[in-house]
Amino acid sequence: MGPEFKPIPGAEGWQISNPPILQMAALRASLEIFDEVGMPALREKSERLTGYLESLVNNIGDERISILTPSDPAQRGCQLSIKIRDNDKSVHDRLVARDVSADWREPGVIRVAPAPLYNSFADAFRFTEILKSCLQN
Repeated sequence: MGPEFKPIPGAEGWQISNPPILQMAALRASLEIFDEVGMPALREKSERLTGYLESLVNNIGDERISILTPSDPAQRGCQLSIKIRDNDKSVHDRLVARDVSADWREPGVIRVAPAPLYNSFADAFRFTEILKSCLQN
């Protein structure tokens, strides 16, 4: 091996023989948490949590918003796409200003994803209350 690194051309040049140990330690700890909880329990909570959030958003009663994501849990993950009438990005901007993590997707969609491993039903309720107040501005 010479003093300069000369990678193989193409995708093969990105492979490494030994992954970095500190990054692997963090990954291992994360995988242990998933093993402890179990994927069936996470999926069950995901369905209940996302369904609860869907119900809360639907009950806001504001004609400017609607949920695009299928209601059937088998047809979605733990994410809801909320359509904002007139593509009003200011609603998303107000959410972000209130420390809500959500994506804005054109044209006029806010995506929220309650993660079952670390989000609670109280988080879903709080999000809905914040969304209501952002719609009032």
